[in-house]
Amino acid sequence: MPPTHIRYLPMHLNIVQYCFSRNTEVTLLIPPQGTESELAGKADACQGCPNQEICASSKPKGPDPALPYVYERMAGVKRKIVVLSGKGGVGKSTFAAQLAWAFAADEQLQTGLMDVDICGPSVPTILGIASEQVHSSSAGWSPVYVQDNLGVMSVGFMLPSSRDAVMWRGPKKNGLIAQFFKDVDWGNLDYLVIDTPPGTSDEHLSIVQYLKESGIDGAVLITTPQEVALQDVRREIDFCRKVGLRILGIVENMSGFVCPSCKSESQIFRPTTGGADRLAKETGIELLGKVPLDPRIGKSADYGWSFLDEYPDSPASASYLAIIDRIKYILGDK
Repeated sequence: MPPTHIRYLPMHLNIVQYCFSRNTEVTLLIPPQGTESELAGKADACQGCPNQEICASSKPKGPDPALPYVYERMAGVKRKIVVLSGKGGVGKSTFAAQLAWAFAADEQLQTGLMDVDICGPSVPTILGIASEQVHSSSAGWSPVYVQDNLGVMSVGFMLPSSRDAVMWRGPKKNGLIAQFFKDVDWGNLDYLVIDTPPGTSDEHLSIVQYLKESGIDGAVLITTPQEVALQDVRREIDFCRKVGLRILGIVENMSGFVCPSCKSESQIFRPTTGGADRLAKETGIELLGKVPLDPRIGKSADYGWSFLDEYPDSPASASYLAIIDRIKYILGDK
C-alpha cells in the first residue's frame, strides 16, 4: 500500500501513532496557525479540548487577542534575544543568566531575563532570587529585580514550593507565556533575554507567534561537544529556519575542563563527530565561541552568584565575555 500524503494534522493528534498505523508520509505536520485549519475543532483528536467549540464554530477566526497588547508592551524593548537548545542539560539557562548579568554590568543598560521553561524554571535559583514573589500593580506584574537594572520573570516565583511540579498541557503553558509578554511591566529595556526549555514545541512556537510583529533580534544556540547533543541542535536549527528566526550563532558549552588550580584544560566530552566546529561549518552558522567546564560555574549557579563577577580570572569567564562581545557586535551594538 503506497503511503498517503497529507498536508497537515490537527495539533492535538498523536502524529507518531497516526503515521505508523496508517503508513502516512507527513509533508507538513502543523499549519502556521493550527486553530485556522479547516479541521480545527472537528477532528477526532479535538474531542475533550476546552476550545473545541470555539475552533469548530463558523465564526471567522481572528488573530490572537493578546497580540496587540504584546506589541504595545514590547515596543519599549530594543533587543530581544532567545537562548535555545534542542537538548536539556547543556547549560542553556546558565548561559542565559550570564548573558543577562553581562548586559547588566553596564549600569546604563536596562536588562530583562524571561524564563519560559515552564516545567523546569531554574533561573530564579541561578540568580539567587528563588525565594522572591511576583507583585502586581495597576501597570501589571512587576519583575523581580536582581539589581536595579536587571529584572527577571519566571513561573518559579509563582509556585508554592520549589518542589511543586508544573503539570500543564500546551494551552495553559501558552497562556502563561502570553501573560509574560503582555502583562509584565518591563518598562523600557535595552535587552530582553528569553530562556527557553529544550526542544521545538509549544513554548518555542508561542514565542515566535507573540513576537512576530515586534520582532526577535536573534537566537543563540547552546550545545555540548558530543554527538548526542549536536543531533538535537540540528533539529533546533531546522526549527529556526522554518519559522524564520535569525540565528546569531552557536555556543559550545562544557568544551573541555579547566583545572581551577593549574588552569590546564582536558577534554571531558569528546567531539567524536567534530563538535560545534564541524556543525558550524556544515550549517553555515557562526561559532560564537567555546566555554570550558569550570566546577565553580555550578557552584555559582547553586548559590545565586554571578560567575563573571566572582571568578573574573577563569578561562570560562574570558570565553563568556568574548562570546557576549561578539553577540553585541553582530547586533550592531558594539
